[in-house]
Amino acid sequence: MKVYDLAFVCRSKNAGPFQLTVDLMFRTKAEYERVLNSGNFTPGRIAALYRVNPEQVMIKPFERILTIKTVIPRNAGSGSPSDTDVYGSQQHFPLGDLDA
Repeated sequence: MKVYDLAFVCRSKNAGPFQLTVDLMFRTKAEYERVLNSGNFTPGRIAALYRVNPEQVMIKPFERILTIKTVIPRNAGSGSPSDTDVYGSQQHFPLGDLDA
């Protein structure tokens, strides 16, 4: 099952000009825990998807609201000539496609 199948919200956005966040929101604690505890949901795996340093990937779980926020460095600053998504709004696809 994919992260997209478990999260009822999967969205990305800028967290400043040099980082983006992917927010995953779940309806049940079981879905939240399945993704969070998945062997695929690690800084190393996420870094490989986004071609960044694993030490720069942060996974921030918020159990009380069944939400996982992932902070990832952008490969190009928002609005720079090499940026392809100035708002960071289309960057959740690789993370959503992970097996959980």
